Amino acid sequence: MPFLIAILGLLGAAAIWWYRLKAMNEAASEVADVIGRVQGNIRRKKLRRQAALSPLTAIDDPVVAAATLITAIVSEHGPILPQREAVMREVIAEIAQSPKKTDEAVVYAKWAASQIDDTTIVIDKLAPFLRERLDPNERDDLLRMMNRVAQGGEQSVRIADQRMLRLRQKLGFEVN
Repeated sequence: MPFLIAILGLLGAAAIWWYRLKAMNEAASEVADVIGRVQGNIRRKKLRRQAALSPLTAIDDPVVAAATLITAIVSEHGPILPQREAVMREVIAEIAQSPKKTDEAVVYAKWAASQIDDTTIVIDKLAPFLRERLDPNERDDLLRMMNRVAQGGEQSVRIADQRMLRLRQKLGFEVN
């Protein structure tokens, strides 16, 4: 009988400790979830604050900047139709590291270009950013990419000379 009481006591103690460990594990899991949510909220708040200032100031990637610049200049003549968007995706895919990056750049570029009415502002904000991050050959490639997108699609679009002149100036090219 004392042996049976001892076994029941050990089983009871083991059950209590198992329950306590389970409760501590659940509490630790809840703390980790709360920390993850707080970190996510901080990141989203930072992005919202940047986007509230301007869609252009939130850009910190040359691929997204190039896509936005191309989109803004080409969409000056009207909306970007599917065939032109396909050409733009193809051009951006050449400089993006992955298809996901290409999609992100094109979607953000279309949204940012739709938020800003004046293409001159886009050129003035993004061209200096790109000038700092691209070497002269890459800047020249950017101009060629822009021309490919303008020529691709349903109808070719003629980019205004003053836009190209301003862009070349802001990118650091000599302008005659």
